[in-house]
Amino acid sequence: MVKILIVDDDPHIRALLRLYLKNEGFDLTEADNGIDAHAIIRGSGIDLVILDIMMPHMDGWDLCREIRKSNPDMPLLMVTAKSESRQKIKGFQLGTDDYITKPFDPIELVMRVKALLKRYRIASSQIIPLGELVLNRKTYKVTRGDEELALPLKEFELLFMLAGHPGQIFTREQLITQIWGMDYEGDDRTVDVHIKRLRERFARDVRHFRIETARSIGYRLVVNPG
Repeated sequence: MVKILIVDDDPHIRALLRLYLKNEGFDLTEADNGIDAHAIIRGSGIDLVILDIMMPHMDGWDLCREIRKSNPDMPLLMVTAKSESRQKIKGFQLGTDDYITKPFDPIELVMRVKALLKRYRIASSQIIPLGELVLNRKTYKVTRGDEELALPLKEFELLFMLAGHPGQIFTREQLITQIWGMDYEGDDRTVDVHIKRLRERFARDVRHFRIETARSIGYRLVVNPG
C-alpha cells in the first residue's frame, strides 16, 4: 500500500486530505511541523510527501531541502496559500515535483497525487515507450520500430530523464546536477544546446511528444494524448 505523509499545521487541511486520500486506499501519516515530518521520513517507508510551506519549527522550504539531500527520488507535492509565480519557481528549484494552492479542489489534489506516483513508477523503469520510440537505459539505445537511432550519451540521459517524468518541470540546475554532475564547471546554457538538438533530432515525433520550455524555470516533456 502506498504510504503518504501529510505535513501541515492546519488540522482542518489534514482532515480534508485524510478523508479524500483514505477513500482512495492510501496509507496516511501526518505531522504538523517540518521537524517531526523529517524524523518520520527518516524512520519509515514514506512513498510521497504532501507539504505546506508556512509551518512552525521548520518550514516547507527547509523541509524540501532536507528531503532532497537524502531522498532525491521521493515525490513531493507542495500545498500552500502562496500563489505568486516566484514562490512556485522557488519550490521547483528546491526540488518539489508539483504545486497546488489553497483553496484547492480535493479531487484535483488526489489526481495530482496519482499522477506523481505514476510518473515515479515510470521513472524507475529501465525501458520507456515514447510515442513510436522506445528508450532503453540498459543499452542506452533508442529505437523506432526496427530502426535504431544513435544518440550521444548526454542527449540520451537528458531525454530519458525528461521522458521518465512526463509533465514534470526540471530547472536547468537540476538537469545539470543529474546529467552532468555536481562538479560540472560549465554554465547551464549547455542544457539549452542539448534541448535544441533533441528537438531537432525528434522533430518528426512532435505528434507524440514535445519538450516545452517553462519560462524562467527550465524544461518538461509533454506526451500528446492519442
